[in-house]
Amino acid sequence: MYEYELHQIRSTEMRREAANERLAREAMRGARAARREQARQATEGEVHTERPRRHLFARAW
Repeated sequence: MYEYELHQIRSTEMRREAANERLAREAMRGARAARREQARQATEGEVHTERPRRHLFARAW
């Protein structure tokens, strides 16, 4: 009976840890989505030209 009780306690602990990890992942996912949305809204007002970008370094022939 003692081993069964230990098994039950460990099983409960593992379930609690898994739930906490899921909650943490969900919070990180939400924060990441909020940052992406904020960045998207910040770039909506910017004007972009159709001219290609200039290379920062000259090519070595």
